[in-house]
Amino acid sequence: MDGVPAGLEISEDEVQRMLDLRRSSREPHSTARMESDRVEIQSGIYRGRTTGAPLLLAIPNEDVDSSPYEGPPVPRPGHADYTAWIKYGGYNDPRGGGRFSGRLTAAMAAAGAVALKLLRVVLGADVIAYTREIGGIRARDGLTLEEIAGRYADPLRCPDADASRRMLEAVEEARRAGDSLGGIVEAVALGLPPGLGEPLVDTLDGDLAKAMFAIPAVKGVEFGAGFRVAGMRGSEDNDQYRVEGGRITTLTNNSGGILGGISDGMPITFRVAFKPVSSIHRAQRSVRLDIMEEVELTVKGRHDVCVVPRAVPVVEAVAGIVLVDHALRAGAIPAVLR
Repeated sequence: MDGVPAGLEISEDEVQRMLDLRRSSREPHSTARMESDRVEIQSGIYRGRTTGAPLLLAIPNEDVDSSPYEGPPVPRPGHADYTAWIKYGGYNDPRGGGRFSGRLTAAMAAAGAVALKLLRVVLGADVIAYTREIGGIRARDGLTLEEIAGRYADPLRCPDADASRRMLEAVEEARRAGDSLGGIVEAVALGLPPGLGEPLVDTLDGDLAKAMFAIPAVKGVEFGAGFRVAGMRGSEDNDQYRVEGGRITTLTNNSGGILGGISDGMPITFRVAFKPVSSIHRAQRSVRLDIMEEVELTVKGRHDVCVVPRAVPVVEAVAGIVLVDHALRAGAIPAVLR
């Protein structure tokens, strides 16, 4: 990580807590691969505080089994195997998905732990996300921030206990069928000042969306009322202004806290859609690329049934990184903390 302000008090234990939230578990939705994900901060820290030099956070891969990826090149449906083969002329490393692997989210979570600490310490801001939907089963509307704050007490990171129970049943049924499920993570960033964002091309919502699409399996991002605005009238969609506690707020938040690519001081709300896990234990059609022959493929290895619960801290982490970048550019976070 480059550009981290000097003077931030941060420890390996704080980063580790974020990584532990992302780790696989014994729950039915999770992969059988068990990594300790022990992080080591190798540079950029002196006497417990950041120095202003780049931070190097190292996480070893320990529970590795590359045997399912040996053999001729046969792209797994839904994965980036084929597009990577074309892009890199067949020189790409397919083991575990290579640079397109969900394993990369460990690094995202580690970096995000530092970014979120900066937001909390300097701005009093935070990002909280939770499982909104799995397999078409949605958490109820109107969840309070207090309820969402308890998301990590639930194995699926869903603060609606009834919805979580039904989600878990759907995950278990998909697992038995050798299939997988997708879902939606909803997030809210609180306490951020107005004025963050750099139009035209570095808009706040544009950068957040671009970063979310770097998370493997993400296929959609929407802010505020999202696609529902297409069916609204202007009188319904417009967030009208008021003065509250000496600051300007809005009566509604259909914009999701961002207008014209710039934060307006309201909570930044967005949802991230994750596709079903592509590695399923069912026979599928594919092509052996070296001889251009159609084959039948059954994916082997250890894979999640649904990545949504493990993606919750990753969405928080990635959002934190983008928001800190914009806060630094706006001067809301100084280069040296006092």
